[in-house]
Amino acid sequence: MKNTVKSEIYNVLERDFVLEKPKDKNLAHYASPLAFGLARELKKAPAVIAADLAAKFDSNKFFDVFSVNGYLNFKLNGEFLDSLANQALQSGDKFGSAKFDESDSLFIEYISANPTGPLHIGHVRGAVYGDTLARIGKHIGKNIATEYYINDAGNQIDLLGVSISLYAKEVLFNESVEYPEKYYRGEYIEPIAKMAFEKFGKEIFYDESRNLELADFGKDEVLKIIKKDLGDAGIFIESWASEKALYDKLEPTIAKLEQSGEMYKKDDTVYIASTKLGDDNDRVVVRNDGRPTYLAGDIVYHNAKFEKNYARYMNIWGADHHGYIARLKAAIRFLGYDENKLEVILMQMVSLLKDGKPFKMSKRAGTAVLMSDILAEIGSDALRFIFISKANTSSLEFDIDELKKQDSSNPIFYINYAHARVNQVFAKAGKSPQDVANASLANLDENGKNLLFEALTLPEVLEDAYNSRALHKLPDYLKSLSASFHKFYNENRVVGSHSEDELLKLFSVVALSIRVALNLMGITAKDKMEH
Repeated sequence: MKNTVKSEIYNVLERDFVLEKPKDKNLAHYASPLAFGLARELKKAPAVIAADLAAKFDSNKFFDVFSVNGYLNFKLNGEFLDSLANQALQSGDKFGSAKFDESDSLFIEYISANPTGPLHIGHVRGAVYGDTLARIGKHIGKNIATEYYINDAGNQIDLLGVSISLYAKEVLFNESVEYPEKYYRGEYIEPIAKMAFEKFGKEIFYDESRNLELADFGKDEVLKIIKKDLGDAGIFIESWASEKALYDKLEPTIAKLEQSGEMYKKDDTVYIASTKLGDDNDRVVVRNDGRPTYLAGDIVYHNAKFEKNYARYMNIWGADHHGYIARLKAAIRFLGYDENKLEVILMQMVSLLKDGKPFKMSKRAGTAVLMSDILAEIGSDALRFIFISKANTSSLEFDIDELKKQDSSNPIFYINYAHARVNQVFAKAGKSPQDVANASLANLDENGKNLLFEALTLPEVLEDAYNSRALHKLPDYLKSLSASFHKFYNENRVVGSHSEDELLKLFSVVALSIRVALNLMGITAKDKMEH
């Protein structure tokens, strides 16, 4: 809609301009401060210029144009809104979608938690954010790929094998064992140990040379848990990249880095000169005993990613990874790529409450609140909604009991109730959306036009949320649209009124926007509310 409006305005003004949305829709649907920018050039007051520009639209068939305090205001007329409503309803669940653009590509890597235990609350925010961004991007025509990078090499995998082995000896074989200071604990270890015993026999827990075999088995089982938890939240990642599988590319990647002249050796240790791109210190890539560092694995992985030749790449990380960005971007530059093509989105911390008090950690996790715990408490819909309800740059705190309330204080209930209410009104009228498809919305009153306008702004909300990476704008939009709908519904009689068909059609557009927006958040809109 906004692009259509801008195009029509440009045809009249024949110059570039900024288009804004005033807070008060009763005043105008769109406004432009163009006159202020022209004041110096034309040597006139903005109010005079705005009045002159408004006069150019006297015969416009799409909107009424008038000037207020130097602003050029545009109010969409009923016929124009009606035509946009018809287009939206004909689009159905593709409302707000755009033609696929293969060149506008983004490769998103997210979650990438070590496969040594189930996902916990620290991973959920990035998981929901990445999946929602991908859904929105694909809907508006972007070429999106998603990937999970499996850190299946290194000390943490060795430690998983040791943890499984010690658990088996202590619990399955009733032996006295001494755990190291750091090890993996939690109830998830028990079934893995039992399955390993059934598959390999008792000897695998005592043969240190087979620890890696045991660890790999454990890692594969943990990945099954991770994939199930993600699937339960409607998150399905397209590809899973193994760090271990990339290690045969380590030497050629290091050789490629060396060609940049930004690597050096000191005391048999190989460094990358990352301070040249803002890092605090130059970073070790290969230790003095020849073992590659964690950074080396990431360098190999990002070299493989950039070889895919996407327009942009995105890593979604926890906020504690902030200091890692400069060294990785330095490596990308030294590999010969444009490091500005890598975008890093940082997820701030999440605090979970129950009855106003910190949510207790899971016995199964040992040290954290599990994703599966949250899903069991509030369900996938509430989990997905709440985790993108606030900007990722801000910490998030919520009480799970608030999300179980079946009233307007619960935003998911409030939004779903708006969608269900539309179905309820249609049922009461004994009609279907098809029955009112030919009704005209051109003569809606001011409040009806404003509600229709708000429902029709979904496409620009999606574009803005995606481009600004501010996904919280989508739940904010849904809360606002639902509030506008409930207010309008409470103030207007629909069934049996002289304008029944047109109001039902208006409600169809509102329900469509709610349904499409929720779907892009991974939530299925409810057709009726259960009490």
